[in-house]
Amino acid sequence: MVSPPSGYHDAVELVKIETKDFSLVIKGKAYHERYEGFKSYQIMDFHDEMFFSFQGENILEVKVFDVESEKIHSPSSGLRPIFFENGIYQLIVIPKTERDLSFYHEHPGLRKSITRHKIGTKNILMGNLHFQNEIGYSTFEIRSENETLLSVTFEIFPVKLDYKKDYQKLLKEVSEEIYNLAFHLLRKTYLKTRIKSDGKPTRTEFYRLIEHHFEQFIQSIQQIEKQPYHELDKIYEKARGDQLSKQDSYTLKFLRKRPHLFIKVNNGITISGKKMLPVEGLRIRKRLTFDTLENRYVKWMMIRLNHKLTDVLEKIYEEHRKIHDDLDEELVDNIKHMITRLKQKLESTFWKKVGKLDRSIMSLVLQMAPGYKDAFQIYLIVSKGLALQGDIYRMSVKDVAVLYEYWTFIKMGKILAKKYEMVSQDIVKVKNDGLYVNLLADRRAKRVFRHPVTGEEIELIYQHKHGNLPTTSQIPDTMLKISKKGKEYTFDYIFDAKYRIDYALEGSSYGRKYGSPGPMEEDINTMHRYRDAIVANYDGPFVRTAFGAYVLFPWYDEHAYQYHHFYKSIDQVNIGGFPFLPNASMLVEKFIERIIDKSAEELQREGILPRGTIKEWKSSLDEKVLVGLVSTIEKYREFIQEKYYYLNKDILRKDWHGAKYVALYLKKDVLTDENGVTVYGKIEEITFHNEKVKFHVEYWTNLPSVIKPVNYGIATYIITTLNTLKEANELPELFMKSNEEMILWRMLRRVSDQIKMDLDNPILDQAKKVKEYQIKDVQVQLEPDYNRLVLLRKDHEIIFDLDDLNRKPTTVFRKLIKLIQMK
Repeated sequence: MVSPPSGYHDAVELVKIETKDFSLVIKGKAYHERYEGFKSYQIMDFHDEMFFSFQGENILEVKVFDVESEKIHSPSSGLRPIFFENGIYQLIVIPKTERDLSFYHEHPGLRKSITRHKIGTKNILMGNLHFQNEIGYSTFEIRSENETLLSVTFEIFPVKLDYKKDYQKLLKEVSEEIYNLAFHLLRKTYLKTRIKSDGKPTRTEFYRLIEHHFEQFIQSIQQIEKQPYHELDKIYEKARGDQLSKQDSYTLKFLRKRPHLFIKVNNGITISGKKMLPVEGLRIRKRLTFDTLENRYVKWMMIRLNHKLTDVLEKIYEEHRKIHDDLDEELVDNIKHMITRLKQKLESTFWKKVGKLDRSIMSLVLQMAPGYKDAFQIYLIVSKGLALQGDIYRMSVKDVAVLYEYWTFIKMGKILAKKYEMVSQDIVKVKNDGLYVNLLADRRAKRVFRHPVTGEEIELIYQHKHGNLPTTSQIPDTMLKISKKGKEYTFDYIFDAKYRIDYALEGSSYGRKYGSPGPMEEDINTMHRYRDAIVANYDGPFVRTAFGAYVLFPWYDEHAYQYHHFYKSIDQVNIGGFPFLPNASMLVEKFIERIIDKSAEELQREGILPRGTIKEWKSSLDEKVLVGLVSTIEKYREFIQEKYYYLNKDILRKDWHGAKYVALYLKKDVLTDENGVTVYGKIEEITFHNEKVKFHVEYWTNLPSVIKPVNYGIATYIITTLNTLKEANELPELFMKSNEEMILWRMLRRVSDQIKMDLDNPILDQAKKVKEYQIKDVQVQLEPDYNRLVLLRKDHEIIFDLDDLNRKPTTVFRKLIKLIQMK
């Protein structure tokens, strides 16, 4: 016999149905555990109504549990929900006759869960219906052989989402973004997507498509009105002979048929040996006209869409009259609004002058011209039906866990698209037979964005498989990969959608530890596993490549969650969780913006020893470069051929000991075309000869481009870093004295590789500070004496404390970006 589910002492009879052939009972909790008890659920001021219907033969009585009265009675309108996702409900069917009964549900798992048990002489149907992540309508049947005796449909409600707000928005946002990407691809490739074979979308499909694309269509029409395609139309007018000019075939034909118009003159055209001119003829005048075939076609499209919308509206009224149901006023008003706007366009002065389309047309203007192309593509989509293929459109939307996983990836892409330029995407892909939606639980999908100012690349990858690991392959839901200038590796962040939550019930271990709802502990442990397991081998031991890992879970109270242990842990160890729903995405948005805006050095400090940490640590200690002066061509040839460089002991300062590389600065006139820093080499050995220190190098490497002096020079030598040497374009960029100057220079390099620097001395090894940086038309001034940093652009001035460069560099960076973008 099937044992009752745990917590069964709270179970009540939820549904009771009596027929002539059997009795049916469904028992279970009339609330979800998040409410901690029935009384807690009962006092909630919710207004959701549960759908419940039944039909069948010989039904005697039907009763449904009412939350308000706490009694089971005949169903009426306004029933509060009593069936919830992940709920377990016991179903019992007791036969009254000898008929052989069976249970049917479309879901095979639920179908198998109700089995036959012989008790005495009767075969009772019994089992537990466990609706895991299923929400929406669920229908089961009680059958006898091939005959359906009873069919019951009821509605299962989500508890981690608000059914009316969040769940519907999940569906809408996924659908909208897929169509946006499809339309973006259409515009980019001029692809005519595979239309439905019958060429006739249903009224419902037409309305959904026109509702989504209507504003884009109107904007396209407005663009056409601003820059319409036009032609020069010829008009023929009668004129005196002395007013006639160049003639065409039509005007010549006119004269040929009227020889009586010609008279003899002294200077004219020779006709049969006589000088003749016409006394009158046709004069050609050209007139600009917008009554072209292309504009007629656009007008025809507007008329057709108007007819289709009118047809949908009439159908709605017809159905309303038939079933006497409440009219959806919002839907009707929306359709009327679209019809009105189309009529306003058609009745405008411009379109009134455009005639009717009287022939078929194939024109490059429609396929390529601004406005025309978009209007044409939208018309094709809404009138024929866009065949977007893929399992996401065949997916049962009841599977809310899968939907939530898809939505998190789609939503993160929308967040990125707000501020960053989309470079590519493969969610909607082109195949031979049309567009295909590439979003499956076991298939990789990717969107690539670019920072509009720094040019740094951002990748958002769904189901990014990490294979060839020392242990097992790892496939997190979503991976955010951020590139930073000057770094060969990316900063990787894992976001894993988990459609579950611990409600921190009173008396529970979670409640005692954390005090409020949040992600499951085991999901946080999974994030640790992801970050530890995803490693790479770069010519040495394995190192971690993930800088952080975060659970995305369905919860709405972002404000209260900011005090949760697993939110604070993000700042401490870069592992934790974020509540993420359509109405609760602020924390995720702020976090993504923060890590993209931060410099590589800031992200490195916040990481917990992932890839690049040891490399950064070594860089700060030993990757220093001594840039030495070469004053003659003879010395330059000697240094290059013999692979060394030397300096006199008496001019060396204490900072030379840390140098691991040597670079050569060629004074003016040493080489006519290579004045500046040209080559560098790794120090192999240091030897001492009399009063000289000799730096022997393994080999010389040419820099990508010569570092130009730009009115600066080096008296003997300077010390810089290898990264600075590789990135610099001009000599002053090699000058770095204070920590603030280094931070600021790296920040500016993210925005531009054309940075002008003004030092307090034209000789680098005698300079003490940077007076000013200039990037585009923004001046950046470091004023350590006043402990401040000043950003200047025309009449705009922004002042920071110098400490902000260390404590809040991201804030400084954002202000700088806004100043650069200011018009």
